[in-house]
Amino acid sequence: MAGRLHGKTALITGAGRGIGAAIAQVFAREGARVAAADIDGTAAEKIVSALPTSGLALGMDITAHQAVRDGVEQTIAHFGQLDILINNAGYVTFSTFEDCSEEVWDRIIDINLKGTFLCAQAVLTHMKARKTGVIISMSSLAAKTGGVAAGPPYAAAKAGVSALTINLARTMAPHGVRANAISPGVIDTAMTSSPAHDPVKAQIPLGQVGLPEDVANCALFLASDEAKHITGEIVDVNGGLFMD
Repeated sequence: MAGRLHGKTALITGAGRGIGAAIAQVFAREGARVAAADIDGTAAEKIVSALPTSGLALGMDITAHQAVRDGVEQTIAHFGQLDILINNAGYVTFSTFEDCSEEVWDRIIDINLKGTFLCAQAVLTHMKARKTGVIISMSSLAAKTGGVAAGPPYAAAKAGVSALTINLARTMAPHGVRANAISPGVIDTAMTSSPAHDPVKAQIPLGQVGLPEDVANCALFLASDEAKHITGEIVDVNGGLFMD
């Protein structure tokens, strides 16, 4: 039986590890052809080499306008189309208002928010012309709670991602393009390995941290035709840490 993403092509940023790698694996399992993009091109190549479907590895800096444009163009040229964009690449380092440097602020905003904007901007002409497309971005629990375990710039960047997603959903709906975001809580990745996350982990109502596959399965649903009437949503995957 054909997979839920059979015939689709997905570009996934930050695909070299963690949640991005899990999304690449789940999407490929469901029949998608995957362009795995990562600042670490070697990591992207390793992920692609293990996928069961056709893949393309891209060494791509999502904060650089031309690099993003080139990556999107390579994906379309290689596969002939681009159906799904997963804005997953992210970066966090803990800081407070008092000790957050301008350099830390700029890097976190650039990767998490500017990168999401640049990637979405780069795919729109192609998706609008085809009258179809799905954009899924990674927001965060921090966008809703203020990011006590992550710090001000990360919370601000992810809140921006949520707002950007709603803007995309409203403006792209007439063109057949859907935009949603996923808001993970504490997921078992390198980004949540710091001791600052331990008190938050202890408060998860379901009693355990999430796995990258939990987020990947949510992305699979949102990317599939099963979610064809869903756009502008921020979906929580957090074990009950935040309920609304």
